[in-house]
Amino acid sequence: MKIEIDNGSGFCSGVTTAIKKAEEELSKGVTLYCLGDIVHNGMECERLRKLGLITINHDDMRELHDVKVLLRAHGEPPETYELARKNNIEIIDATCPVVLKLQQRIKTQYSSLPSLQIVIFGKKGHAEVLGLVGQTHSTAIVIESFDEVKRLDFSRDIYLYSQTTKSLDEYRRIIEYIQEHISPDAVFKSFDTICRSVANRMPSISQFAAHHDLILFVCGRKSSNGKVLFNECKRINPNSHLIEDPDEIQPEWLEGKDSVGICGATSTPKWLMEQCRDAIQEML
Repeated sequence: MKIEIDNGSGFCSGVTTAIKKAEEELSKGVTLYCLGDIVHNGMECERLRKLGLITINHDDMRELHDVKVLLRAHGEPPETYELARKNNIEIIDATCPVVLKLQQRIKTQYSSLPSLQIVIFGKKGHAEVLGLVGQTHSTAIVIESFDEVKRLDFSRDIYLYSQTTKSLDEYRRIIEYIQEHISPDAVFKSFDTICRSVANRMPSISQFAAHHDLILFVCGRKSSNGKVLFNECKRINPNSHLIEDPDEIQPEWLEGKDSVGICGATSTPKWLMEQCRDAIQEML
């Protein structure tokens, strides 16, 4: 049986930088907190926990003083930085540069015209989206899917942005719908804010899924990017399974298969995909 790991899968540069910063701080022997899971992958979070990384939430952070807190690649709203200043917390900022640029664009637009209808295509409650909405004092409208675009006020100006890891095709559908329904008296502007390192994985992972009898997509179930990529694998190859770790691999999936492809999200470590490969080899 041929077992292949997708070369294009694995951590994006933003996640790689965040983990590297965490490892550098932990190597100094200092106590380091991380606001939220550093990456949407339980196995990688557990690895870093064993190195000393302590994951906290926003309520925990309010009780901390005079410590170091790492902000993950997803970014944070302005309120988090203000809390850090009040509590004398040193911020290790690992916000992805692509996310940071998007935050700044939205903040600038909102500051110049607060009455504007700013719309963000993204997952409600997602860390990145909370950071984006925070740039508008929580006035931005979040739509999770194409179906929700119909509830916008098309008589008012609309400025549309997207969470960096959303589907480019669905974003384009939303843009087309707004263009068709916006009032002639209103202004509509859309901004290309989807990360290309994520968007470019879609065609490559489609080709990868088509070349194998079985696809094992290794991904934490919290990963927004992972859901998008897995759905594409499933569309191309119905014999695709989403797993979080090697223990979830079912031996019967391998029966009668000549080739297995292992791939993952931007939050999936290479070492975890390699563990899945080794587990299959042991089963065989």
